[in-house]
Amino acid sequence: MTTAERPRRPGTRIPARVRIMGWFVLVMAAGLTALVLLVAEFEYDAVDDRVNRSLEQDAEEFRQFASNGNDPVTGQPLRDPETVLKRHLATQYTDPAEVLTGAVATPAGLRSFSQGSAGKGVDVPVEQIITAPASIGTVSTTAGELRWSRVDVLPPGSGGHPVGWFISGYFTDAAQAEAAKTVRTLIGIGLVALVLGAGISWFAAGQILAPVRTVRMAAARLTEDDLTHRIPVDGRDDIAALAEQFNAMLDRLETAFRTRQEFLDDAGHELRTPITIVRGHLELLGDDPAERAEVVRLCTDELDRMARIVNDLLLLAKAGQPDFVSPEWTSVPDLTSDLYANARAIATRDWTLEAIGEGEAWLDPQRVTQAVLQLAQNAVQHTEEGAAIRIGSALTRGAVSFWVTDTGPGVSPEEAPKLFERFKRGESSARGSAGAGLGLAIVKAIADAHHGRVRILSEPGAGATFGIELPAAPAGVLEEVTPS
Repeated sequence: MTTAERPRRPGTRIPARVRIMGWFVLVMAAGLTALVLLVAEFEYDAVDDRVNRSLEQDAEEFRQFASNGNDPVTGQPLRDPETVLKRHLATQYTDPAEVLTGAVATPAGLRSFSQGSAGKGVDVPVEQIITAPASIGTVSTTAGELRWSRVDVLPPGSGGHPVGWFISGYFTDAAQAEAAKTVRTLIGIGLVALVLGAGISWFAAGQILAPVRTVRMAAARLTEDDLTHRIPVDGRDDIAALAEQFNAMLDRLETAFRTRQEFLDDAGHELRTPITIVRGHLELLGDDPAERAEVVRLCTDELDRMARIVNDLLLLAKAGQPDFVSPEWTSVPDLTSDLYANARAIATRDWTLEAIGEGEAWLDPQRVTQAVLQLAQNAVQHTEEGAAIRIGSALTRGAVSFWVTDTGPGVSPEEAPKLFERFKRGESSARGSAGAGLGLAIVKAIADAHHGRVRILSEPGAGATFGIELPAAPAGVLEEVTPS
């Protein structure tokens, strides 16, 4: 399938590292935005509260001063509204954004006077304020918005109509400028934190995804001919578990490819000879009936040998599969008796049942039978007719053992470790055995599948004992299986 024909896979092409950083920055930006909005609302609410409290305080101080009615300098009663206003303004100290104004109605018109640096050069709209129906409000000036509070002065004899007014004002723009500065500072800090967070998330994502990149690179280096690469596992987190699972997968793949390659190599190696023999006989086949019958017999023997080799190779190839053995609780005495009966049918030998283990064991009876009969066949091949061969079993200390003892030429210590390899034969096999050298390899495969082992006890010239030793109970069973 070409690139143009390959179906488009769903998903994004944005690298995982960029996506992790993007989500981190997005969440961080959302959090910082919410924080800035909350701080801004808090600051501006605080400014409004401070301005309102300042106006209320100024109005209350004027009311107390006016209700006292005495000049703080001379101690004489104050009756004139203008004097009351001026005396009070003279005692006040205002904030930079605050202005205090007094106004009185005279025959010549409205006269006003102010106290506070904020009122200098600022035209306070006094007439607009004193004619307003409410006693508090806001008004626009050349210096910005002015929030004001008004107290009416009602001297005796005024008939309930105010003739003076005390006005306290606060320029909110100046007060809100401090809040705006705080918000701008917070925004700047947030932007710096966002940049630092992006850098940290980029680095952290790289560190977290490094094992994933290692897995990807290891997978890219894998080929059918090279499955040896493994990923170093550090730590106990999810990434380490991923690396362990990937390595386990590679182990299984390597085992499968090795088994397949061994099968191909072994088949090519062992089948080449019988095929050559069959072809040579057929090419030289003559018209003589006796000769033809002999060639057919030889070809049939070679084909039978090829069939046995193929069956053995298929069995060894299947040995690595999980379903190669099907263990079950099996009576060791019954299995041993069956093994003895089957072995006696192999050849004419002096067969002896040496020992019988008592109890049950967790094993595959068919595979164990196959292994022990293969050992019996191996003993037959290395002994003469009528020679003694002993078969036995034992169940002790959580393990079950089966063995076959012959009186053949024995095995040297140097030769023993190689006998269970494929296509390996002992020196004594040169007498014309028709085996391909796979029988003991099959025995070892069956023992390995049961998590057991093979054993050889022998001395040159004194016979040999071949056996298998298997766990008597499945993994996880704590109780020890002992003879009953």
